[in-house]
Amino acid sequence: MQGVNFGTLLIVFAIILVSMMLHELAHGFVAYLLGDDTAKTEGRLTLNPLKHLDPILSVIMPLLLFISGGPIFGGAKPVPVDSRNLRYGVWGMALVAIAGPLTNFLIAFVAFMVGMLTGVTVFDGGALMYYVGDFWGLLLVNIVYVNLGFGVFNLIPIPPLDGSRILYALAPDQVRQVMEGMERWGILLVMILVVVGTSLIGGIMQGAMSGILEGFDWVARLFGR
Repeated sequence: MQGVNFGTLLIVFAIILVSMMLHELAHGFVAYLLGDDTAKTEGRLTLNPLKHLDPILSVIMPLLLFISGGPIFGGAKPVPVDSRNLRYGVWGMALVAIAGPLTNFLIAFVAFMVGMLTGVTVFDGGALMYYVGDFWGLLLVNIVYVNLGFGVFNLIPIPPLDGSRILYALAPDQVRQVMEGMERWGILLVMILVVVGTSLIGGIMQGAMSGILEGFDWVARLFGR
């Protein structure tokens, strides 16, 4: 693959903004379908990425991870949701939460399939690669990895990440009480985890992303790529 240059950084930055925006938009849209219009009222059902931007989690952290060569992950400003308005109680909140990562995985899957079926990307040794100098290959590979990183990272079960909402729906009352107590410190815990455990998180995420890519490749083989 090509080395990191300013043009590549701009491409990755644009992918991060769009991917993060669609992730948050999915949360708000599912919440709206389930009866809560808080996100719509506050102007968060929008394609304007600036409305969803968190300068650190959405831009600085993922770009630094990209430059360092690690898995790209991050987050955005959470879409406001009033769980009291949602149908299905905690399960409604879980559906809202999982909509974001599923959107990222869907984007990654589509980009993977386009790259493999058109021949501009190659999957080998558990990694998706492109030919040096091929803009479309560069674009598709980074769309895949950015979205896989956002999807997997946000499934970590620490408030306010999406995985915590899913775990909350499944957990017994005692665990829910602990999670409610963590809520006010959640973003700080996430930042500490990122700073202290970047290598550990990166290793776990890399394994998860490789497994997902293997699944994507299996589907691509069904289409005779």
